[in-house]
Amino acid sequence: MKLAIYKIDGTESGKEALLEDSIFGIEPNDHAIYLDVKQYLANQRQGTSKSKDRSEVAFSTKKMGRQKGGGGARHGSIKSNIYVGGGSVFGPKPRDYRFKLNKKLKQLARYSALSYKAKENAITMVEPFTMEEPKTKEMIKILDNLKAGGRKTLVVLPENSNNIYLSSRNLPEVNVITVDEINTYALMHANHIVMVDGVQDILVERHK
Repeated sequence: MKLAIYKIDGTESGKEALLEDSIFGIEPNDHAIYLDVKQYLANQRQGTSKSKDRSEVAFSTKKMGRQKGGGGARHGSIKSNIYVGGGSVFGPKPRDYRFKLNKKLKQLARYSALSYKAKENAITMVEPFTMEEPKTKEMIKILDNLKAGGRKTLVVLPENSNNIYLSSRNLPEVNVITVDEINTYALMHANHIVMVDGVQDILVERHK
């Protein structure tokens, strides 16, 4: 699959980028995408929710009344969950939500996501560019020129560019990452992908 490479002013550069079918043209595996996105979201969870059980609440341990003859049910402690302020029975405990996925499955999920975007014509290739200083207005202009503004856009760079990142930081619909940070969630979350020329070559090199 070949895509025209654009300049940041929105005009075609006259060059084309070759997107390998082994990465951008596979039959997408929806279950692999599901598992990878599930793992990504699980890894974002802190897992620090905690409630006190009846052994931890600050109440007296004295028995509330005698066992028999009180005219009501038997109660052994005011810490019981049936009383206001008592301990929780099945409350949350600190836990680790992370789980393991094989590298090949995660790779399949990423390639499936890229193939979906390629089939949807949701990838725009752009010439490598730099920004002399962080300017949000300039970033907005570039995205508008590439017809990628006004929607959730993922910008993928071959290497880190601090000025480009800072220029997009105030744009809630724009996410800038490097090729090293590509993940299935970011790809599927975006409506459009702006990929800087050279990223596809790095992906091919790592696929070998």
